[in-house]
Amino acid sequence: MDASASPLQCRKLRAGETYRGKQGLDYAHGISRETVGSLGLCMHALTFPPKTRARAHLHAAHETAIYTISGEVVMWWGERLEHRMETGPGDMVYIPAGMPHLPVNLTNAPASVVLARTDPNEQESVELLPALDPLVETDGVTILPDPAGT
Repeated sequence: MDASASPLQCRKLRAGETYRGKQGLDYAHGISRETVGSLGLCMHALTFPPKTRARAHLHAAHETAIYTISGEVVMWWGERLEHRMETGPGDMVYIPAGMPHLPVNLTNAPASVVLARTDPNEQESVELLPALDPLVETDGVTILPDPAGT
């Protein structure tokens, strides 16, 4: 990725190479400070594997928007993950800054989404919340590890 280009230039990227995020999911490198020198946003594509769940987390000072292209994802959210939201193709989700959330693909099919955040850094604002992980029971679903192995 070449982030040395001025952010005042238009740039085109094609999703391809991926990286493992702290949440446990594999993100396609997209628009970010690291890839194009973005100053205020980050956008990635993600294919959520079947029968998997991310780790509970939040983005401290940054908003998130998600557009579901295909498949179904359930997201638990709230201070104690007490709320449940089901999403499918065509749904758009807004997550306020600082809101704990935990997405899960309970189905036997992958889900494809596009995510955008007001943090131009790919993973800087991700804060894992391991104390919240046990609050959501998802029998038969794999909890994805973070890249640090914790």
